[in-house]
Amino acid sequence: MQNIKAYVEQNKQRFLDELFELLRFQSVSADPAYKPEVLKTAAYVAQKLRDAGADKVEVCETAGNPIVYGEKIIDPAKPTVLVYGHYDVQPPDPLELWKTPPFEPTIRDGKIYARGACDDKGQFYMHVKAFELMMQNGGLPCNIKFMIEGEEEVGSNNLGIFVKANKERLKADVVLISDTSMLSMENPSLETGLRGLSYMEVEVTGPNRDLHSGVYGGAVANPATILAKMIASMHDENNHITIPGFYDDVIDLTDDERKALNSAPYNEEEYKKDLDVAELWGEKGYSTLERTGTRPTLEVNGIWGGYTGEGAKTVLPSKAYAKISMRLVPNQGWVKISEIFTKHIEKIAPASVKVKVTTHHGGEPVVTPTDSVAYRAAQKAVAESFGKQPIPTRGGGSIPIVALFEAELGIKTVLMGFGLDSDALHSPNEKYDIYNYYKGIETIPLFHKYFAELSQKS
Repeated sequence: MQNIKAYVEQNKQRFLDELFELLRFQSVSADPAYKPEVLKTAAYVAQKLRDAGADKVEVCETAGNPIVYGEKIIDPAKPTVLVYGHYDVQPPDPLELWKTPPFEPTIRDGKIYARGACDDKGQFYMHVKAFELMMQNGGLPCNIKFMIEGEEEVGSNNLGIFVKANKERLKADVVLISDTSMLSMENPSLETGLRGLSYMEVEVTGPNRDLHSGVYGGAVANPATILAKMIASMHDENNHITIPGFYDDVIDLTDDERKALNSAPYNEEEYKKDLDVAELWGEKGYSTLERTGTRPTLEVNGIWGGYTGEGAKTVLPSKAYAKISMRLVPNQGWVKISEIFTKHIEKIAPASVKVKVTTHHGGEPVVTPTDSVAYRAAQKAVAESFGKQPIPTRGGGSIPIVALFEAELGIKTVLMGFGLDSDALHSPNEKYDIYNYYKGIETIPLFHKYFAELSQKS
């Protein structure tokens, strides 16, 4: 595969044009109104897999959004890589904060701005183009299967059902995922773990209707005020989560593990400058790298109630709501955490209101092995492509399906992402460096090459 760089150089514009076409599909999985766009996206991905040379390409129906499957088996005796990605994206709101429309990809300063540019369209599409590259330059060194889903941003519930029903079709030696970040292009890294997730919604109800805040204020509990107090009580003065039992299963890092984690390049002033904050906030006694990768969290993702329109409307609201996510670390089970969160909310709610807690979705935390053939192949690929050994890191995000792959298929995952933490995932003005996109297409074939070679030796 000596022609990797040359092939990418010759096809740069086409690779970019195809990604832009993919980014224009408004494949938001959280809102059913976008379902027609979701279906168009799945069809586009399937066609591009066929064009690249995949066999048995299928848009597999589920109870929700379809899963795109394709494969190329060159020799059943050779190792098989299962490539996972997702074509669904987060809602683009709030639209007014985007500098350019979220589904009209725009290049500024060498970066692609669009919803899904990094998470995960830009990253999974690198694998489609890397597959094409290998097919056009000497063939594949190992078998490849693709499974690109449309519900990752809402919990991947139907993918779990699909995996359990298709174990033979999905049989592989490793899962390869690009849906994570590197420290930087100057300091390449490989994530060796992901936090789990418990995503909840709390509804607080007071009076049976919105009330005049002058007539009833001071006599009836305000659900918005009560909810705010309940949320505030869930962190103490050291920003430690106060829910009883929340930390019971947390496994603390050893001193050596903490030292290794904190040896990664990190500039706190640059971190604050990028976010435009004067001071960082978090659990006392831990560094930023520890807080974002190895400690559990509880965050409010949205809170609302009463009148939020233009001008004034003096009401005491009947209801108030909050969406809350908890990121979990190894040994914490998301179902257990969801249950103790629910019991805690019900316990601390005063008699003046009623509460309803809904569990939306969740996933287990995972740690990936760093001594496997697949991880060593990723190390060699990144080192050759970047000219520098990758640094092992822990990711703060969640990919709920990773734990399921291990439980149902019995295979581990390699997390080889090319995004950056500053890419504004889930936020307005999401971006992905064009350089990173092309670099991923160049690096991925090297992973397959070394995975095949090392598998043969082991």
